[in-house]
Amino acid sequence: MKTSCNIVWSRHKGLIVTVISLGFLILAWFSGKYDHTELEIPCYLLAYIIGGYQKAWEGLQTLFKEKDLDVDLLMVVAAIGAASIGFWRDGAILILIFSLSGALEGYTLERTNDEIKSIMKLRPEEAIVLHGNLEKRIRVEDLQQGDLLLVRPGERIATDGIVREGYSSVNQSSITGESIPIDKSAGDEVFAGTMNGQGALVIEMTKTAEATLLAKIIHLVQEAQSEKPPSQLFMERFEGIYAKIVITGAVLISVLSPLVLGLSWSDAIYKAMIFLVVASPCALVSSVMPAVLSGISNGARQGILFKGGAYLEAIGDVSVVAFDKTGTLTEGIPRITHVIPYGNYTENEVLRIAASLETWSEHPIAKAIIREAKEKDLHLSTASKLEAVPGFGVQGIVEGQEHRIGKLDLSEGEISEEEMKAVRELEKQGNTVIFVQVGKERIGVLAVQDTLRPQAKESINRLKKMGIKVVMLTGDSSSTAKIMGDQVGVDQVYSELLPEDKVDIIKKLGEYGKVAMVGDGVNDAPALAVSSVGIAMGAAGTDVALETANVVLMADDISKVSYAIALGRRSTRVVKQNVTFAVTVMLLLILSNFFGNINLPLGVIGHEGSTIIVIISGLRLLR
Repeated sequence: MKTSCNIVWSRHKGLIVTVISLGFLILAWFSGKYDHTELEIPCYLLAYIIGGYQKAWEGLQTLFKEKDLDVDLLMVVAAIGAASIGFWRDGAILILIFSLSGALEGYTLERTNDEIKSIMKLRPEEAIVLHGNLEKRIRVEDLQQGDLLLVRPGERIATDGIVREGYSSVNQSSITGESIPIDKSAGDEVFAGTMNGQGALVIEMTKTAEATLLAKIIHLVQEAQSEKPPSQLFMERFEGIYAKIVITGAVLISVLSPLVLGLSWSDAIYKAMIFLVVASPCALVSSVMPAVLSGISNGARQGILFKGGAYLEAIGDVSVVAFDKTGTLTEGIPRITHVIPYGNYTENEVLRIAASLETWSEHPIAKAIIREAKEKDLHLSTASKLEAVPGFGVQGIVEGQEHRIGKLDLSEGEISEEEMKAVRELEKQGNTVIFVQVGKERIGVLAVQDTLRPQAKESINRLKKMGIKVVMLTGDSSSTAKIMGDQVGVDQVYSELLPEDKVDIIKKLGEYGKVAMVGDGVNDAPALAVSSVGIAMGAAGTDVALETANVVLMADDISKVSYAIALGRRSTRVVKQNVTFAVTVMLLLILSNFFGNINLPLGVIGHEGSTIIVIISGLRLLR
């Protein structure tokens, strides 16, 4: 009973306090009307204390701890000022509406935060572990890598892993934003927090609870909530300066009005109190964060994670999008299309040597070579003294001899006209050509081809329709890159790039405006870091790319890039609309105070009403 009361109090504290304050305000009004004057002031006083205590305490903390003024203190000062000249009811109405506004603000912001926090509730607390024929339910935190987990139909998957047995469709929308359940069978990857469908699955755990994709999402969401955009930081700095200006203005009005306009001291102080209320920048300060948090929440539902509000704002200003090719515009799962041996070597020998050298590499092309060798059941040797040459290839010792595999630049010796003609023909077909060398002898070439992502061409067309320049960056040869670039329709292709070259290109593209870089690999990390907005592929992306990027696409769906940019533009538009509305209302209320005849309750309604309207306006971005 006590716990449930605590929950109700914590969730509805603002509303409860407001209702109690309203009760004492009504009692005070009845006391005055029916000549119980001995109760009137005490009831008003209780309405002040109950409704205004929290805001007064927050305002005093800001004043004494941070040596600054904020709008909370301005409201309380205005209410006390009204009471000091006998306007107890007006001051109490001010406190009441201010308290109600705070409660409604809390509810609207809580709705935004709940949208984000719901992600954190996706991971189940327990999982069923299989030990032979025995089933044991244990806490997720106690799971070990390699454990086999049983996931029954309709249950949520507890960890990232690989399906070892069973067939089912898995709803991954909570993690990747994909609306349609994905069929999963032996060998497929699954993620913590996703919902199993109609079939039972046996899953081998591949990552600890802290290293799962869901854990990374939660970490990114927590970062996003604490990271404030430049516009909000400006508003917060502005609030402190502006509050001092408002206090000074109120003092001048109360002192100069009797001398210049001939008002009574009581009327002058009353106008000064109205000025304190209507000139306070509550609506202006609330114009940014509700909209930004709503935008971040909207993106999270679509499988787009922003690491902070700053990046939601920045992506809306992007003029150029640069795509890495392999693993971003393409599936990143290349296949061997041709093996051409030289001299006395056979296709299998060339492939076996290449695969032996690439055994420990994580590069997509290396994986394609190894996969092809395993499919042909070739025996691989152990390589030593392996050395990666970024952007070119790998060299090392296999069976006592130095071997090299990579681009032409990494190989030695002259290449004949006939060999070069064959290479050019392969490249015309969209292949990347890899040279294999033993000692100083070139023993053959491998032709590798990647496949475009299904949504690549449409995604780039959509970006171009938005007026955005689209370029492709790749380490591939110019001929291969041009073929791929023509297929997807990019505006410009930059080929034969090393990681440092990509950085230079991103800097150069800055002449067109802000640049977004979309990539997935370790070699993309420097370019992601130097771009205005780095966008990483969440499922295929490396940890380095995910850490470096500002935005993560959880489903590796590059069509979401245009959605993210549109969301950023819409967010900026809503913030500008809110700021314009807040400033307009504030100016109208100030002018009405000087040249009209508004009273304090009307000023409060106009001021707090505009604050609530801009918050609700920000919530539009949840749609």
